[in-house]
Amino acid sequence: MGNGVRTAKAEAGRKGFARLAGFGAATLALVLGCAAPKAEAANLLELNFWLSGPNYSGNVPACDEQAALNLIAQRFGETESRFWSSDLTITQFEHLSEIAFRPWGPEYLPRRYCRGTVYTSDARKRQIYYAIVEDGGFVGASWGVQWCVVGLDREYADAPSCKMVQP
Repeated sequence: MGNGVRTAKAEAGRKGFARLAGFGAATLALVLGCAAPKAEAANLLELNFWLSGPNYSGNVPACDEQAALNLIAQRFGETESRFWSSDLTITQFEHLSEIAFRPWGPEYLPRRYCRGTVYTSDARKRQIYYAIVEDGGFVGASWGVQWCVVGLDREYADAPSCKMVQP
């Protein structure tokens, strides 16, 4: 019986020592952490002063802007010729209307979503969806256009039925 009491006391002593050692390790880590050098402010080269946040003006051309329509027609013809060995071109735009402007709010990249009808050189009438995007041009220097002609999205980039170009 005396042996069991000694074993219990020894076990309690070991548990107490383990707790004390854990507390000591935590205290040491805290002290060493406080002794570490303090963080300093970023120097001039580390500042991202040119990334001040979105400063969008919202100056996006209207859906019937001739420059945007010319860009769509030109790129459509180039794509058909270069990638699909087709001589299909857009010959006319009709019934152009705006679907939405900045549908997700002013803090997002301004986009004007449009739809209309195009006539192609094969004498067919097709639906077109396009978005005129601020800073969407070459290296963000001006506005750009994303477009899709229903039925001629051959790589299915905007599938189904050009839904990915719509808001």
